[in-house]
Amino acid sequence: MKAMVVYDSVYGNTQKIAAAMAAAMAAALGSPEDVAMVRASDARPELLTGLTLLIAGSPTQKFRPIPPVTAFLKSIPKDGLQGVKVAAFDTRFTQSNIDKVRILAFFVNIFGYAAKPIAGRLQSKGGVLAVPPEGFYVADTEGPLLEGELERAANWARQIVAALSGK
Repeated sequence: MKAMVVYDSVYGNTQKIAAAMAAAMAAALGSPEDVAMVRASDARPELLTGLTLLIAGSPTQKFRPIPPVTAFLKSIPKDGLQGVKVAAFDTRFTQSNIDKVRILAFFVNIFGYAAKPIAGRLQSKGGVLAVPPEGFYVADTEGPLLEGELERAANWARQIVAALSGK
């Protein structure tokens, strides 16, 4: 199985989540060389050749993925992910933090978070969604990640690998 985590990060939180996922997948597969972690601005469609699994993630800003992630997703050819299992994640505020600001809660209810449009774009390129989109939580705009989120990200990635490899 060959896997890749494509991400971008503004304050380093999404990068930490991506790194936890990549390390967990490499350990689960027993072959670090079969797992790549690539920043969205460095990701090119040709890197996707031969992948079994592509996980893409972004911080949620303005209720969507940040521009480098969107640009990467747009660069994938129409059927560039045919037969590839895909998953999407984002970093975001907790619901309790969002609920503190009425207008923010209103807009989140309408527009949502980055993971769902990432998943939709991956599917529109031929990818098969392996799991529903997932969010990982930060305490504030610049972080830090909430306690336990790195472990949760690693477990999420391990579960995807286990499901795909039949383990």
